[in-house]
Amino acid sequence: MRKMFPLVVLLLHVAAVYSDSHSLRYYYTGVSAPGSGLPEFSIVGYVDDREIVNYNSESGRMKRNVEWMEKVEPEYWETQTQIAKGTEASFRYNVRTLMSRFNQTGGFHSFQLMYGCERRDDGRITGYMQHGYDGGEFMSLDTKTGTYIPTMSQAQITTQRWNSAQEQEGQRHKNYLENICVDWLQKHVENGREDLERRVQPQVKVSGQKKGDILMLHCQVYGFHPRAVHVKWMKNEDDVPSYETTHTLPNPDGTYQIRVSAEVIPKEGDSYSCHVDHSSLDKPLNVVWEPSNPSVWVVAVVVAVVVIILAVLGIGGFLLYRRKKAGYKTTNTSDTSSSDASDNAAKA
Repeated sequence: MRKMFPLVVLLLHVAAVYSDSHSLRYYYTGVSAPGSGLPEFSIVGYVDDREIVNYNSESGRMKRNVEWMEKVEPEYWETQTQIAKGTEASFRYNVRTLMSRFNQTGGFHSFQLMYGCERRDDGRITGYMQHGYDGGEFMSLDTKTGTYIPTMSQAQITTQRWNSAQEQEGQRHKNYLENICVDWLQKHVENGREDLERRVQPQVKVSGQKKGDILMLHCQVYGFHPRAVHVKWMKNEDDVPSYETTHTLPNPDGTYQIRVSAEVIPKEGDSYSCHVDHSSLDKPLNVVWEPSNPSVWVVAVVVAVVVIILAVLGIGGFLLYRRKKAGYKTTNTSDTSSSDASDNAAKA
């Protein structure tokens, strides 16, 4: 396999102090059949959960995905575009090489590279670099020793050569992850700090569905930023041992949402609450699930019906009273009026 590095050119060395952890990650993908709907080669770069740059064989240019990437030096884009084009050629060659090693002559196949670094809030620096083929791990870099470890037997040829004293690819990539990658991470975070470190508090909604003796509890947490969040169900202030959680999904406004569900068998006196911990909160939220009481609704409906009936009866009685009162006054007219009425009736 051909070498694919250097992947990123160091332009500046920047130092900074951070109150939170941040990460810089890149994903490279090459496929054997571009007609599958995917470009033959693509690069996507992320700072934390924000896609900052992308390149693909169709556009042929490294492009920004966030406004604050305009703050990098103008020559950055041309330099990265040329590097990406060179890497694209290497990936095209590597896909064919791996197909040969796996005795494959056609079909859809993919070769991927994933690498990145993270600077945690305690100052610790970590990095990783992995190569994959057709969705499985092909080989990975041991960042402690600076050597490549084959995961598939077909990777042994590559790891032996890259770990050799003549090439020492693992040592060079280890240096990149621990130094150059971190320098770029710090630079990007400085440029995009307002966006990356904005804090939006989560909204929480809890609900429950009863199915026989089983109660399914749902905790919907939404509208929060940044992405990292911890959500769990608790019973009487103890953790519910098992629950299901969805992936943290993005919203159109740049915030995130997640749902955590748990199946429980409720007993009298049990209390269930959804516990949410997020960096935007001074202290974790604890939202209690309040079960609905059908008997209360029955009583409320009965009372409402009684009130309506009484109101109708009251109005009807009042109208009847008015009618009776009006008729009584008519029959108590003078004798003359009564005679006139008789006469009129006879004439008719």
